[in-house]
Amino acid sequence: MASSNLVVPVVMWGRDAPSHCISSVYLMRDQRTLVTGSQDGQIIIWALDNTDTWKLNPRHMLIGHTSLVRCIAKASPGTDCHHIVSSSDNGEMSLWDTVDGQCIDSKKLNFIHTNIQAYRVPDSSVVKLFCCGFYEEVLVMDPYSLTVTFTLNSRINPDWIASFHVLRPRNRQDDVVLALTTSGTVKVWTLSGEEDKSSNNILENESKQIRCLNALSMTCCVYNMRTVLVVCATYWNVYDAGDFTCLLSVPCRRGERWIGGEFIAADRICCWSDTGHGYLYKLPTNCIVESKDFHNKTVDGQAGRPRLFCVLKPEVEENLSCPPAFKYMIFNKEGRWWKYLLRGDNKGAISVWRIPDTAECAALQLKAEKDGTADSLYPVATHSVKKSWKSIIPPPVGILDQLDQNMNQQPPDLSGDDDENSPALTSHIFLPVQCRLVLGREDGSIVLVPATQTIMMHLLRGKHHKYTSWPQHQLLLGHTGRVNCLLYPNNENPRYDVAHLISGGIDFSVCLWDIYTGSLIHRFSSHGGEVLRLYVPPPGVSHRVGYCVCGVASDHSVTLLSLKERRCILLASRQLFPVTSIKWKPLDDFMLVCCSDGSIYIWQMETGHLDRVVSGMAAQDILEACDEGSGGGAGGGGAGGGEANLANPALGLLRGIRHRNLAAIKMATQRGINKLQGPGDKEYQYQEKVRAFPLVVDGFRTNQADPEGHILFFDVEALIVQLLTEEYTVMSPGTMEVQGLTNQAEYERIRALTKVNSPDAAKKIAGFLNKVKDTADSRLQAGITASPETQKKLTGIMSKVKEGAEKAKEELEKAKREFEDRMHEDMSDKGSITEENGLRPSSLQLEINLTLEIGQLLLSLLHAWGLDKDLDKVALTKLGLLKPRFPVSFGLVSGAGGMSLVLPTWNPRRDNPNLPTLVEYFTAVGHWELSHTITTHHLLSLISVTNTLTSVSNASFVPEQERKRKLVRQATHGAMDVGNLDISFSKQQEHIKQGWSLLSTLHCVLLHDKVKQLGSARHKRIQVEILAIKWQDRCLQVRLASQELLVAELKNMGPTGRKHLVEIWSPYVPKFGDPPFQTSHNLINGTNTGASSPPPEPQHIDEEDERASSARDFRPDEDDPSAAAAKRNQTTAVILCGVIGALFDLELEKDEKKEGGIPALDTVMTRLTAKALMYLVLSPASEQLPAHTPLRRAALDLIGRGFVLWEPHLEVSKVLLGLLDMASEADKWVPSQKYALPLTPVADCCRTARHALSSIAKARAGVFITSIAKEIARYNTLASNQQTLNVNLNHHVLSRSKAEVLHVLETLINLDTTISEIKDLLTDVIDIILHCVDHNHLKQKPLQEVFPPVQTFHQVSHCLATRRIAVGTKSGSMVMYELRASKVQTIPAHQAAITALSFNTDGKNLVTYSAPENKLSFWQTSTGMFGLGQAVTRCTKSYNTTPVPLVVKWNPLRTPRLVWVSNKTVTLLLPDGTETRFNC
Repeated sequence: MASSNLVVPVVMWGRDAPSHCISSVYLMRDQRTLVTGSQDGQIIIWALDNTDTWKLNPRHMLIGHTSLVRCIAKASPGTDCHHIVSSSDNGEMSLWDTVDGQCIDSKKLNFIHTNIQAYRVPDSSVVKLFCCGFYEEVLVMDPYSLTVTFTLNSRINPDWIASFHVLRPRNRQDDVVLALTTSGTVKVWTLSGEEDKSSNNILENESKQIRCLNALSMTCCVYNMRTVLVVCATYWNVYDAGDFTCLLSVPCRRGERWIGGEFIAADRICCWSDTGHGYLYKLPTNCIVESKDFHNKTVDGQAGRPRLFCVLKPEVEENLSCPPAFKYMIFNKEGRWWKYLLRGDNKGAISVWRIPDTAECAALQLKAEKDGTADSLYPVATHSVKKSWKSIIPPPVGILDQLDQNMNQQPPDLSGDDDENSPALTSHIFLPVQCRLVLGREDGSIVLVPATQTIMMHLLRGKHHKYTSWPQHQLLLGHTGRVNCLLYPNNENPRYDVAHLISGGIDFSVCLWDIYTGSLIHRFSSHGGEVLRLYVPPPGVSHRVGYCVCGVASDHSVTLLSLKERRCILLASRQLFPVTSIKWKPLDDFMLVCCSDGSIYIWQMETGHLDRVVSGMAAQDILEACDEGSGGGAGGGGAGGGEANLANPALGLLRGIRHRNLAAIKMATQRGINKLQGPGDKEYQYQEKVRAFPLVVDGFRTNQADPEGHILFFDVEALIVQLLTEEYTVMSPGTMEVQGLTNQAEYERIRALTKVNSPDAAKKIAGFLNKVKDTADSRLQAGITASPETQKKLTGIMSKVKEGAEKAKEELEKAKREFEDRMHEDMSDKGSITEENGLRPSSLQLEINLTLEIGQLLLSLLHAWGLDKDLDKVALTKLGLLKPRFPVSFGLVSGAGGMSLVLPTWNPRRDNPNLPTLVEYFTAVGHWELSHTITTHHLLSLISVTNTLTSVSNASFVPEQERKRKLVRQATHGAMDVGNLDISFSKQQEHIKQGWSLLSTLHCVLLHDKVKQLGSARHKRIQVEILAIKWQDRCLQVRLASQELLVAELKNMGPTGRKHLVEIWSPYVPKFGDPPFQTSHNLINGTNTGASSPPPEPQHIDEEDERASSARDFRPDEDDPSAAAAKRNQTTAVILCGVIGALFDLELEKDEKKEGGIPALDTVMTRLTAKALMYLVLSPASEQLPAHTPLRRAALDLIGRGFVLWEPHLEVSKVLLGLLDMASEADKWVPSQKYALPLTPVADCCRTARHALSSIAKARAGVFITSIAKEIARYNTLASNQQTLNVNLNHHVLSRSKAEVLHVLETLINLDTTISEIKDLLTDVIDIILHCVDHNHLKQKPLQEVFPPVQTFHQVSHCLATRRIAVGTKSGSMVMYELRASKVQTIPAHQAAITALSFNTDGKNLVTYSAPENKLSFWQTSTGMFGLGQAVTRCTKSYNTTPVPLVVKWNPLRTPRLVWVSNKTVTLLLPDGTETRFNC
C-alpha cells in the first residue's frame, strides 16, 4: 500500500493529430472495444458503437512501451473481459485495463515475443498465454503475474519457434500445441492440464522436418481439424495434419509478400499481403477432407488448383511505408456467424471488410469463373485518428495557440485552418522554480511564457481574454532553423547559473542565453551536424568539467562546452555510428559514448584523449557497471558512481600520468587517501535532493516527425504542502499552539513529571557521585603501599565503585541534557519532522500567487460545473474559480509505470436540454463517465485541495479578497481571529468558508445523485479499493479526503451493499492466530489465492468490471507472483472490512433497535478482521512488513476506531503495549492531528498510535486502566527481580511510555462520561500515576499539585510529612501507599464505598467518609518505639452523619469533601453548601 503521490495529468494535444503507425490489431470479445498497437510503442483504445455500422472513435492512448508493440492478447475469458496483455520488441510486457486505461502491471523480460495466443482451457476460467519468439521454447505465461508457468522444450532440432497453434481436438480431453520452427521442423506437444504443478520442462511428442522456412503464421482448420495453413513470405501451403504432407502451395504475386492467412471455411481461405490487400481462395478438391480426391497428389486440372474469387481492396490505393497489421475475427450475433477482416496501416487508419458467407462466396466464385477475373470487395468502414481529429469542433488547443493568434493579430478561427502559418513546436523545457515554460519552434525561435497564465488563457474562460498582451512572453531569436533541444542546467544541479539557458538547433550550433535579459551570450559552433541532445555532467566531475554541458550531434560527434570559458574543451568526433547514450565515470575522469553498433568510446574529459574503444561483451559489462554505480545513466544529473564501483586508484593514477591528466591524478590521489583514512568527510559525495513541484509541464510526441503536445502534471500533495508551508511560516510557535496545530507545551509538561525533578537536584546527585568517584580514586592510591593480596582486593572493589559512579554520572548528565533541551527547545525545530530525504522541502521558492494560480487551475478543471447552478455562481464570484472553455483531456498515471491519456476525439455526447453545449455536458456528466479510477483520483484531489484552502484561513482565488486576507493575516501574525476585525471582512471569510464547504459536499456526497438526475447511465462510481489503499496516505489532507469519500460511498451502499462488498472480499482476509507473531517470509497463513485469478469484482454489479489498485506494503518476493497477488488483495480486504466494521457495524451494535440494521461482518469475519489488525499492530518489523508503513498506520487507526467491536477477539494488554511502544518511538515532539504537513514515517506512526490509544481509552476507560495496571504490576515484579534475571528495564515499553500513559489518563479524568468508571478503579489509577510520575516530585509537592487531575477525586489524599497516600475504594476499604518503604497496605474501613478522605497537616490523623453508609471515621497511625516495627492504622472514633440528599447523589461530578480546620477538627462539605464539623 504505497503512498504514492496523487498526480492529475491534463493533456494539451494541439491541432495536429498524433501519428499512429499500427503494428497490431485486436478486437475484444465484447465487440465494443478495439485495441491497436503502434510502431512507436503507443496503444490506442477505440470505442466501437456496434458491428453493424463499425463506427470507431479513438478513446484512450496508452503509454508504457518504448518500442514496437508486436502482440496484443486477452487476459481473461468471457465477453465481459476488459484486461489485455501487450508485448513489445524489447521484451516489455504490460497488463492493461481497457475500461480505465490503467496499467495494472508491467515487466521487462529477457524474452522477445513475436506471437502470443491467449488460450482458455475448456470448462475452465483460466487463461494461459502461449508465446513464441526469439528463443527456443514455447513459453506458457500467466496473464496477471506476467511470469512463466512452464515451458515447452525440444529434444530434437531445438530452434526458434516461427509460429504455432493451440487447439483441443474433438472427442479428446487434452490440448495439442502444433508448432513450426524457423528451420522447418514441425513439433507437437500434448498437454494434460497438470503441467502447472510440474517443474520439469515438457518435451515434444512428435517432430518432422518439412520444406518450410521462416513461417509467419500457422493455423489449423477449426472446421475439420485435419488441414493446416502455413503462410511464409513468398508462398502459402496447405498441409495434412495427420502426416504433414504438402497438399497445396501458392506463391505470392509479383511485388507482394504474404504476411498471414486464415481458414474462412473448410474449403476456403483468406490470405493477406504487405500491400494491404486480402485474397479469398477456393481450395482444390485434394485439400478438402470431405472430397474423395483428398490427399490425392495425382489430381490435375482445375481440381488441383486454387481459385481466386475475390480481392479485398481499400477504398483508396496508397503506398504503405511499412506492412499493415491484419486481424481476422469471427463471432456469433443473433444466431449467425459474422466474419470480418481488420486492417491497420501506417497512417493510423482502420479498415474493416466483411467476409462473405458461404452463399455469397459461392456466387462470387461462379462470377469469377464466368468472367475470368476476381471481383473486388471494399471495406464496410474506414476510420483513422486524423479523420476523427478533424471532426472535432473546436479543434484541440495547443500550448501556444492563443499566443500565435495574438502575435499574428489574427482573430481566432475555430475551424483550425489558420494554423498553417504558426511554426510547429519542436522542443520544450519547464522551469519549475520560476514556473515558466520554454518552447523551441520550427522556425528557430524560442518562446518563454509563464506557464500558469498561458494554460489559463487556453483552457479557462475569464477576464484575461480581454487583454491582447496577456500573458507576457519573451522571444529569443538566434537559430536559423529548427530548435531540436533545450537545456536549463540549474534544473539538474544548482552549481549552474540560474540565468543560463542552452539550446541546440538544426543549424549545427549551440546557443547560450540569458533568460532574464533575453540576450544571446555565446554561440558554440563545434559540431558538424544538427545538435540532437544536450546533457549535464553528473556531480563528482572536476571543477572545470562541472561547468560544462555535453552536446550530441547527428554527425556522431560529442562535445563538452564550457559555459565559463565560452569554448569547447572536448570534441569527441571519432564515433562511426550514431550516438545512443552518454555514461559517466566522474572520479575516473571518463566519459563513455555508447553507439548504435554496441561499441563504447571511452574519452578522458580533461585531456580530450580517446582512452580506448570497447565492443562486444566487454562493452556490455562496462555499461552494467555504470548502471549499478550511477543513478542517472545517460541523463543529465545522475550520480556518477559510488566508491565501491570505481576502478583501482592506482590504475587511475597511472592513466593520469600517462595522459598528463592533472585532474585525474588529483582525483586518484584523493581517492587513495580516502581509502586509507576510511569513511570520513563526504564532501566529494553530493546527494541531490528530490524536489516535487505543484505543476510540471512535459512535452511528448508519438513520433519524432510530429509537433510536440504537452502534458500538465498537477502534483496534489506538492500543492497542498506548498499552501500549508506558506501558511505555517507566518505563524509564531504560540499561534500554532493556540490553533491546535501543535501540543508541545502540553506534552512537555507531562513528560517533565516522568523525569528528574530539576537541574539543581541533578547537580546535587552529580556532586555526590563525584565524591564517590574521588574517594574510590584516593583509596586506590592508598592501596598501592599495601600487601599484594590486599591491594588486589581493594583494587577490584574500588574499581567497581568507581565504574558504577562514572556510569551513574553519565546517565545523570544525559538526563540533565534532555531536560535542558526540552526546556529550551524552540518551535523552529518543527522542520525536522518533515521528510528526512528532502522529498518535501520547507519552501519550493514559489511565490504564493503562483501557488494559488496552480490551485485555481486545478480546481477549475476538476469542478463539476453545471450540477448546481447556485453553487457555480458562488464558485465564480466568491471563490474565484473559472469555467473551462473546452472539454478537458485528462490522463491517468498508473503505479506500474504506464500512463493513459484520454483523447479529445472521445466525447460521449448525450442529448440533454439542460446541458446544451458540449463543454457544459462534459463538465457535468462526461467528466464522470471517463473512468472509475479517474473519478476517484479527481474527487480525492478536489476535496483535499478544497479542505486545505479552508484550513489556510479560508483562502480564495479572487485577487481583492486574497490581498485583504494577506494584510489581515500579517497584522494578526497568522492567527486570523476575525472576531475583533472588520465586520465586512468577517462576513466575507464566512462566505468563502461556506462556499468551500458546499463545494466539498457536492463532490463528496451529492455527485452521484446529481449526475444520475441528468440522465447519465454510464456514470463511473468511485473505486472503494483505491480509497481503502489511501486510508492512511502520507499527506494528511489526502488521507482525510479518502476517508470522507469512502465513508460516504459505503453509507450510500446501504447495509445490503456493504454486506455484498464484504462477501466479495472476505476470501482475501488472512487467517492469523494469536500473538506472539514470529517474523516469517510467508505472511499468508490462511487463504492462498492464485496469481492467475483476477481480483474480486467491484461492488457495483451494474457497472463495468475493474481491477483494484495495487497495494505493495507487504513487500512480496519478486519470484513469487502468487504471494504478491494474494498480499495485494489481503491489504485491500483487511482495510475495507476494518472500515466497515469500525464505522458501520459498531454503530449498529450500539443501536440494536434500529430498523434494517444488518451487520456486514458476521462473527467469523469480525474475528478474522480483528486478528488481522492485531497482527499488523504487533508483528515485528521485517523486510516483508516494515515498521512504519501506511498499512500498519491504517491498522493502528482502525483498531482504535472499532475497538469496542474488536475487543472480544483481541489480547487487549498486548495491543495496548504495542500502541504504547509506537507512541513513544518519536525522538522529538509530534504535532497534533490538525498539523497537515507530511511527517516522517516514525512520527506519523507515533501520532496515529497516540490517537488510537486515546480512542480506545475513551471507548473503554475501564479496560484501559485495568490492563495498564496489570502490566505495571508485572513490571514491578520484574523490577524487583531485575538483578536476578539480569534484565535492563530502561528499554521496557512501560519505562519509555510514561508520558503517553499520563497524557491519556489526564484526558480520561477530564471527560465527564468516564469519571464514574474511573472512580470505581481508583486504586489502579493511582498505581498507574505512581509508576509514571518520578517520586522526587512528590517529596516537595502533594500529588494533587504534581498531577492536578487527581484533585477531581476526594477519595485521594497525600501527606508530605509522612509521605503516605491514602485512597478510598468502592468496596469500602482504604489503600495506604508508603512511598518511603514502597509498600502498599489495604485497610477495611467502611461497609460501603468511601466518598472522601483526607490527612491532617502532620499526617497523624486521617478521616474517611462514606455517603452510602452515612458514616464518618477518624483513623490514627502508630508505630513502634523509636519508629521501629510496622506502622498500624486503627480507627479511633466514628460518627453517624445525616443522609445525603438525593439531588447530590444524582450529580456524580459534585461529591462531598473533607477539609481540616485544625489538627483535631474536620469539616464535611456537601455540594449543596451544607457544612458539618467533627472532632477526632
